[in-house]
Amino acid sequence: MKSSIIFETERLYVRSLDLNDNDAFFDLKNNPKVMNPLPRKVLNKIENDQELIMLIESTKSTNKKVWSICVKHNNELIGCCGFMKNDQNNDEIGYQLRELYWGKGFGTEIARGLIEYGFTNMNSTIITADVNSENKASIKILNQLMTFEKEFYNHNDKCFDQRYFVQKNLFQ
Repeated sequence: MKSSIIFETERLYVRSLDLNDNDAFFDLKNNPKVMNPLPRKVLNKIENDQELIMLIESTKSTNKKVWSICVKHNNELIGCCGFMKNDQNNDEIGYQLRELYWGKGFGTEIARGLIEYGFTNMNSTIITADVNSENKASIKILNQLMTFEKEFYNHNDKCFDQRYFVQKNLFQ
């Protein structure tokens, strides 16, 4: 699967999603502890299968790129990450980790990897991240890597979000 690697960090690699990711993807999308902080609904098996196929296809043809996050030492899929465009047409990062992998520093590692990838490979000059104001774990990560910009009401998810950003010339 080496050919589909997008980028690597110290302990992780990011690669294209594929249909073999189905079981781990379902573990991610069917867990209320993972989905509620977004906030998004938990997916059943049929919805999961449809979303996986849609994400694989959309990554080929749109500005929204969603990839698998895997651990180097065992190739286990631990979550998903990617890029999309926000409402101001800036590159926005996103990531989700399976509950089994929380609290191990993988969130910070993948967020840093996404930012570095965006600045190095996508020629981004600014990268943003929007997070539900209730998602304290992701807020902690983003506060380490980015600058708080604003809080706003997210009409799609019906919650308050916080927006963070980092500029290429200020990222370390």
